[in-house]
Amino acid sequence: MTAALSVQLYSVRDALAADLPRTLDRLAGLGFANVELFDFVDRVDEYRTALANAGLTALSGHAALAEGDAERALDAAAALGMRTLIEPMIRHGWETADGVSAIAERLGQIAAQAGPLGIEVGYHNHTWEFESEINGRNAYDVFAERLDPAVVLEIDTYWAEVGGASAPAVLARLGDRVRLLHVKDGPRSTDASAQQPAGSGAMPIKEILAAAPRAVRVIEFDDYAGDIFDGLAQSLRFVSGQAS
Repeated sequence: MTAALSVQLYSVRDALAADLPRTLDRLAGLGFANVELFDFVDRVDEYRTALANAGLTALSGHAALAEGDAERALDAAAALGMRTLIEPMIRHGWETADGVSAIAERLGQIAAQAGPLGIEVGYHNHTWEFESEINGRNAYDVFAERLDPAVVLEIDTYWAEVGGASAPAVLARLGDRVRLLHVKDGPRSTDASAQQPAGSGAMPIKEILAAAPRAVRVIEFDDYAGDIFDGLAQSLRFVSGQAS
């Protein structure tokens, strides 16, 4: 079974701010059928209409949960037919075992709220979860070990690598707990503007995709020096070409 392909709309945030319906139409025109939303909780009606008109499905979305209004975010996700709602960032607490346990516990509580709505809750990493060490292990591995199995994982493969981990090895360890991947390329730099279309940078994209064959591939740029729609089109072609 070929894994689903999606695009994180944060990549086109400037275009969305200017014209949301046209931006979604352009993404559909590139060949995307699925998207991952951000900043959608206050725009449910607008997104519902524009997604339907563009023929796009919001498989997943990012919204602040642990430190935000989780109930409101879940209701918005349910209204848009989303199947996975992801906590995009928890910045603090990764320095200690107790802090990691508290993060895992909170996400487990939110997952219990989400279950009756037919929504899975997930977590998206940055660099610091892999940079922080707890008793000789990176904090992310400790987190995954203590996390309720009901909480799924979205591995941002770029930031995992920049944080010092081998993304393919992380994916191999976690297996089917990883439901989504953020696929992006570049020079292993914290300078997001240096990111490049998939297949043209230093990331081991082929190995990453092979290590998580069933995970949804979410193409993303945090920033891009060129034309973002051209960059997304290049990434889509490359990732599509790696499908088994």
